[in-house]
Amino acid sequence: MTGAGPGDGEDADGVLAALADPTRRRLLDLLAARGEASATALADRLPVTRQAVVKHLSVLDAAGLVTGRRVGREVRYTVRPAALDATARWMSALAADWDRRLAAVKRLAEEAERQDPTTGP
Repeated sequence: MTGAGPGDGEDADGVLAALADPTRRRLLDLLAARGEASATALADRLPVTRQAVVKHLSVLDAAGLVTGRRVGREVRYTVRPAALDATARWMSALAADWDRRLAAVKRLAEEAERQDPTTGP
């Protein structure tokens, strides 16, 4: 992958892999709305078991998308936006690169059309 900065593309791989699962995306949405929640509270809002939620949170944690902190006997999770921000920057740089390439192709096609008027509509 072409990165916007050192490591951005490689970091994006883990984030995109984690976000590929709809349950993990839903977990992020719930955490973003709530600010902080335990796996038990999150499982109450999803059609999966608490154990499945914990496994999904583990994947999100490994990708740097959430963090957990112990409060008494439970772990409360929150969203870590830095990994999403880095991935968005990488995707933006990739999109800008493709926009430049497509603009160059368009310029070449328009130039060729001006030089050969028989290729027009």
